[in-house]
Order: sequence, then C-alpha cells, then structure tokens
Amino acid sequence: MQPTARDRWVFIIKWGASVIQIMGYTATGFGWTPWNIYLFLVGVLGWFTVGALWNDKALMLVHLVALGAMIAGMTSR
Repeated sequence: MQPTARDRWVFIIKWGASVIQIMGYTATGFGWTPWNIYLFLVGVLGWFTVGALWNDKALMLVHLVALGAMIAGMTSR
C-alpha cells in the first residue's frame, strides 16, 4: 500500500519533533538556557500535532500537559 501525503507529513513531523526534542535535552545538559525551552516547545507542539493527526488522545494529552507546564514555568519568573 502506497503511503498517503498525510502519512508522509506525519513521518516528517514526528521525526523532526523527535530530533528537536533531543536537541532540547542536549541544550539542557549543557546549560544552554533559554534555547532548551524553545527547542522543547517546538518538539512538544510537533508531537501534539502528530497526536492530533493520529487522533491519539493519550499522545495529545501528554504533550498538552507538558506544554501547559512549560508555559506556566516560563510565565512565573
């Protein structure tokens, strides 16, 4: 079965978001703030998008909560 255009977009988004989140972990390890948070935000939004495209509510919930926690932390300073 041939992958659809949507399948290709999901593949690109999920791998792009994964690489960006790994970069966020690396930035955290080296103390590169606030770049680590920016990378995590992009990665979390990417994975939330994948969850929405897959209609996977658990994936969406985990990343929505992570996004909320990051935003709350960023605005509390």
